[in-house]
Amino acid sequence: MSIAHAQVRLWTRQEYERMAAQGLFAPEERVELIEGEIVAMTPQGSLHMTAIMLVQGALQRLFHIGYIVTTQLPLALGLRSMPEPDCAVLPGSPRDYRAAYPTTAVLVVEVAETTLQFDRIEKGSLYAAGGVLDYWIVNLVDRVLEVYRDPGPQAGAPFGHAYRTSLRLGPGDRVAPLAAPQAPIAVADLLP
Repeated sequence: MSIAHAQVRLWTRQEYERMAAQGLFAPEERVELIEGEIVAMTPQGSLHMTAIMLVQGALQRLFHIGYIVTTQLPLALGLRSMPEPDCAVLPGSPRDYRAAYPTTAVLVVEVAETTLQFDRIEKGSLYAAGGVLDYWIVNLVDRVLEVYRDPGPQAGAPFGHAYRTSLRLGPGDRVAPLAAPQAPIAVADLLP
């Protein structure tokens, strides 16, 4: 007797966008498309929300000319992914994206509490595969900033890519985004 295995239906970005346009997701339902799978985003607590606002404010002070700082807006990464990072720094101006979603960012920041492992492993691999050179995780569990750089192919990574360099910075440390090396940010300014 053979055992049948369930097949998972993977979605494309186009199908996902059509579902959203047709109202298949409730307005309060927060989901992301990660390599073809529709993933429910966990509800945010006030600590998470505060961290997003702190990150957004710090990045807007650095990236005010020639860049846009977004919060929880889609990035079109490949044919099967549309994550909505907590913060992203995009080159250009808002009107540059009126015809299509951005396909990369100069910096992506996720705020992690309950999603820490997912943000490190799956999202890290996804952003590395998408060519994001600078990926940060505001780790609310340990009150540190994790900085990931130097993306490249890596066997065994969920989406075939990973970051080869990582730093773990505490509240007393400073870090400069790769796209603004002259402007370090105090890690304490990103932590609620």
